[in-house]
Amino acid sequence: MLLGGIIFAAMLIGLPLVGLIVTNTDIGAYLEFPPVTHNVVHAPFDASAFAVIGALDVMMLLGISILLLSSINKQHAILVRIPHTFPSWGWWGVVIMMTGWVLAWTRFSWFQPLQEHTFCIPWLGYILTVNALCMQRSGHSPLTDAPVKFLFMFPASAIFWWFFEYLNRFVQNWYYVQVGDFSPVEYALLASMAFATVLPAVLSTHRLLLTFTVFNPGLSAVRPVSLPHGRIPATVTLLAAGGGLTFIGVYPDSLYPIVWIAPLLILCSLQALWCRPTLFADLQSGDWRLIIASAVAGLICGFFWEMWNFYSLTRWAYTIPLVDRFHIFAMPLLGYGGYLPFGMECLVIGQIVMGRELLAPV
Repeated sequence: MLLGGIIFAAMLIGLPLVGLIVTNTDIGAYLEFPPVTHNVVHAPFDASAFAVIGALDVMMLLGISILLLSSINKQHAILVRIPHTFPSWGWWGVVIMMTGWVLAWTRFSWFQPLQEHTFCIPWLGYILTVNALCMQRSGHSPLTDAPVKFLFMFPASAIFWWFFEYLNRFVQNWYYVQVGDFSPVEYALLASMAFATVLPAVLSTHRLLLTFTVFNPGLSAVRPVSLPHGRIPATVTLLAAGGGLTFIGVYPDSLYPIVWIAPLLILCSLQALWCRPTLFADLQSGDWRLIIASAVAGLICGFFWEMWNFYSLTRWAYTIPLVDRFHIFAMPLLGYGGYLPFGMECLVIGQIVMGRELLAPV
């Protein structure tokens, strides 16, 4: 799969540049580091676009809700779970999370030198807390089942999120405020520390959701879906995702959702071309557990990302075209739809790094 990883990275990095080059656009501003994200003028709010994208978001959420409701109404064998106590290290997670939250939202003078670097603290506590809840509910957690592989997810997470930071250069939907005058090396190191918590948080939340009956076994035999398979559909999907990436810098106002969809399509297409099981393979037997749990995990973490970001000193803000209305924290309402495919992307990367078995239902 090493070749697949190289192809994945090359497509995400190279194709947006190709689009700018073929349209004779100066690429210099898109390659500055630290990144500059104020040279794209976005289209104003458009009610029709809001309605169309809103309908797509509603359809995704409605589909998830219907599946969860149908899983509740079906009779399933109830998993026998032996009660476990909440691990002592889980309480440290709670303390770290709450302390980080307080420090992020307040402006104590004694903490001023470190005020810009609070993003990691609540998330480290969150990751510990969620893994402790997994242990309490099932006796298993990603952290305790494979600690070395789980710790490796932190650097893998930083690399993974840097791809999205790079793609954002071409659509410029978010930017950072109150960021100090860092050198490129300082910016890279400090940003990587924050980015390192993304995958562990989403994957831990994913595993916690799978300890609830409504997800597991509730979604294990719901509604089979016959999906096209084989090399031809995978190639067509790969080319379509690549085409979207190629022109995101040329048409950022209309193609910006590709940032969240294309990486998932590319990953799954490459897996199919290499005859590896994809995230969607289980749908043919009616098993929706991994897809729904990962999507909901992405949305849950998205809520906490936006909440903890809102009153932080160093934070991000959004400039999303066409739909910039009805904010929940800094994020426009419809922007939360992007967390659903993002959660699935996190699971695919997690399966590659940790192995499918460690992130499968217990």
